Amino acid sequence: MEGSSGKSILQFAPFQSSVDEGFWHRLSSLKLNKFGIDDSPIPITGFYAPCSHSQVSNHLTLLAESLPSDSSEESEVPEISRGNRNRCSVPGILYNTNTVERFHGLDKQGLLKAEAQKIWGTSIMEELWRTVQYFPDLKKWSFHYWFAFPALVLDPPATLVDLRPASQCFSLEEAESLSAAFNEWRNSSLTADVPFFLVQIDTNSHATIKHLKDWETCQSADGHKLLFGFYDPCHLPNNPGWPLRNFLALICSRWDIKSVHFLCYRENRGFADLGLSLVGEALITVPQGWRDHPYVPNAVGWELNKGRKIPRGISLAKSMDPTRLAISAADLNLKLMRWRALPSLNLNSLSSLKCLLLGAGTLGCQVARTLMAWGVRRITLVDNGRVAMSNPLRQSLYTLDDCLNGGEFKATAAVNSLKRIFPAVEARGVVMAIPMPGHPVPSQEEQTVLNDCRSLHDLIDSHDVVFLLTDTRESRWLPSLLCANTNKITITAALGFDSFLVMRHGAGPFSSSHDSKAEAANSLSADMSNLGLTDRDGGERLGCYFCNDVVAPIDSTSNRTLDQQCTVTRPGLAPIASALAVELLVGILHHPHGIFAEGDVLNSSNSESSEQPLGILPHQIRGSLAQFSQMTLVGHSSDSCTACCSTVVSEYRKRGMEFILQAINHPTYLEDLTGLTELMKSASSFELDWDNGTDEDDDDCVEV
Repeated sequence: MEGSSGKSILQFAPFQSSVDEGFWHRLSSLKLNKFGIDDSPIPITGFYAPCSHSQVSNHLTLLAESLPSDSSEESEVPEISRGNRNRCSVPGILYNTNTVERFHGLDKQGLLKAEAQKIWGTSIMEELWRTVQYFPDLKKWSFHYWFAFPALVLDPPATLVDLRPASQCFSLEEAESLSAAFNEWRNSSLTADVPFFLVQIDTNSHATIKHLKDWETCQSADGHKLLFGFYDPCHLPNNPGWPLRNFLALICSRWDIKSVHFLCYRENRGFADLGLSLVGEALITVPQGWRDHPYVPNAVGWELNKGRKIPRGISLAKSMDPTRLAISAADLNLKLMRWRALPSLNLNSLSSLKCLLLGAGTLGCQVARTLMAWGVRRITLVDNGRVAMSNPLRQSLYTLDDCLNGGEFKATAAVNSLKRIFPAVEARGVVMAIPMPGHPVPSQEEQTVLNDCRSLHDLIDSHDVVFLLTDTRESRWLPSLLCANTNKITITAALGFDSFLVMRHGAGPFSSSHDSKAEAANSLSADMSNLGLTDRDGGERLGCYFCNDVVAPIDSTSNRTLDQQCTVTRPGLAPIASALAVELLVGILHHPHGIFAEGDVLNSSNSESSEQPLGILPHQIRGSLAQFSQMTLVGHSSDSCTACCSTVVSEYRKRGMEFILQAINHPTYLEDLTGLTELMKSASSFELDWDNGTDEDDDDCVEV
């Protein structure tokens, strides 16, 4: 194995990094969902394999599985399966920074020194330690990163005595035996990914591959050739790869060998290639101070970027599927909220929530968009109107194109717009009129109206939350009744010219912990089942939209002038009310009592929700733009409510569609049923008995 070449400094081909796209996606997910603003170092594992092509070196690669699993602790290393011949694992550390300034300001030489100390202090120093620092810009899906492959510096450097192809260093018998031994080593699941080893060739030309721990046994055999072998990722014919640097430091420090014979193992098509592999000899002088206990050698290893000492960058935005990119961007703000402001935010309950929006006008458009901003992905809109020329300016989901040729159905146009805004939304439009009290139905249309009633019942039953966003009072009656019957979360938003009402309906009159749990199992079995499915122990039920009325809903659109038929409001009112309606829903979802939560009043000392993550949970919010004010109110359920009292719900459960048809066709039926008729008669006949004594100011007396 003597060579004719002169002595020169041994030079090593630097490692090159390669990062799979899956690694960045996985890292982004961990950053958003697990690490947050925690910038603690993260243990990772890289992979490399021996060179397998005469013209191309193998890179050290990071894959999705290089990172810890979601369930593992941050201090644990990633779970890596062993025995893969193409994946020799390399432990490393990822330094995660939260700002680009912090990324550029890291002490890079200090990091190398720290890693060198770890390498120097390990009992098996042949491990290759790797350091990566990175900064993610998750808004743009771009990453700044810089690899380091820390290598201990020999001072003075190792001298190269000889380096030639392995095929020139062995006899034919030795080469055949060595190739067979390598193939056996590489095909065994126990040794395939062990990158450092000993090569022993006895006097009979028989080659054996052994573990480094067998050094003492091997070196005592007289007449045997002994080489230190390693998987070499480099393809260059005149330079060994980077792993040899720390390997020589190990050999020097542990066995005090001055002349090291080494073998750079390379292969072709999965088999040992002695023509590509190299055998060399290097002379090592033990650096001064290496024997001292506190001594730590210097280290080098920061990867160059096109020959310069600068970090690398990558942007995944262009390579990502637009829908996937939209989903990630949409969820980004919500996940960032959990880092500091709202750690208890339950994104799963929001994303799996099924919301039914009755009305696709000014309120419906705004509510739908705000729901998507909160991460709600399943939205159904119900409306039977068409988009008019006056709509696009106030109703944010429509454009001029939707108004042409008589106008698109609002439910259809709104869904198309939602999908253009966010392709991942599961939106559905239903063109349907809501049957209303005070709007009598001709006999020939009864079946159509009853079908609409059944369809509305099925829609409410199949959703978790119902928003009442229609523009007439009577159109809210049937949905209010059906929601009270099924105990659905119900939110109402109503507008005046410069005032608004946003409220949540209380639980139904027959709700109990048993009934509620059964109902929840049919909707959000996992996340929604915890939304206050507990009996409130006799507490007063919150009222619905109709609980404060002393008259039944009647026709409010007939015999009206144009300004009375249209919803004439100040333009800024609908966005305010819509936003409050959605925020009210999110508050219910995150309250421990859910739909049963008591109504909170602003600045009330008894407010149980003031300590909740999202603050108080009011029953009603009434606002006025004329005074730029709003107030929170509480209204309890009424025993005479035409929509949610036990009398009405019981009658509906008994008679079903027959009851609804009677309520629609006979305006006074609901008042008679609930006792409101008798109540109004009593109020009309009530008179005060005035004192007949003389009074000097009789004009001040009035009859009530």
